[in-house]
Amino acid sequence: MSAVVVIPTRWGSTRFPGKAITDIAGKPMLVHVIDQVRKAQQIERIIVATDDERIAQVATAHQTDVVMTRSDHPSGTDRIAEALEDVQADHIINVQGDEPLINPALIDQLAEALHDARWDMVTAATPIHNQADVDDPSVVKTVFDQSQAALYFSRAPIPHQREAHETDSLEGIYWQHIGLYGYQRTFLDKLVKTPPCALEQLEKLEQLRALHLGGRIKIIPTDELSIGVDTPEDVVKAIHLLEQRREP
Repeated sequence: MSAVVVIPTRWGSTRFPGKAITDIAGKPMLVHVIDQVRKAQQIERIIVATDDERIAQVATAHQTDVVMTRSDHPSGTDRIAEALEDVQADHIINVQGDEPLINPALIDQLAEALHDARWDMVTAATPIHNQADVDDPSVVKTVFDQSQAALYFSRAPIPHQREAHETDSLEGIYWQHIGLYGYQRTFLDKLVKTPPCALEQLEKLEQLRALHLGGRIKIIPTDELSIGVDTPEDVVKAIHLLEQRREP
């Protein structure tokens, strides 16, 4: 079974209002995201879920389905659930509208993993290679077991290194969570009907609600690190990475 990709996109970003349609190398950022998703092989439909007509017009002009949603959703997951109310789909993939360099192959890996009904959700993580990212609370860390089942997500450095000189290498120890999610439809419906748990409220990470519910989340390790455009400064980084990819 193929999956449906939903791109939840709102106008009112606190740090960067209207970022979804900001110009990156000649195209609105949302169009870059859509183009990357279209390269995936396991996707049967793309839906942009938004609360803003300006974003809807960009998506429609790029021949992409749009569902208008409420503006008061607390998370992108809730926006996705509303957008899917009249859509038949067993496997859902949440691709953020601020990931213009998302890897289509990684999207396909998530879609394939959802064929295994043992997993309620699937996401991805990439190795962290420097201490600054380990210590940065904006970089979400994750730990997982030998079956790649997520154990926890945190803004804090996890695992904690008890002995200061226990290891001089970060290789294989610290993993950065990539905010790309796949859901079984039944679990997504359960997730959005459940209020945030205490851990989610403390860390501001909604995937902790899934773990609180006992959900099994598969982590797909990858060396591919996309870039989330959260500030105007990130636009410069995204353009630089796009130019690197275009180099022969």
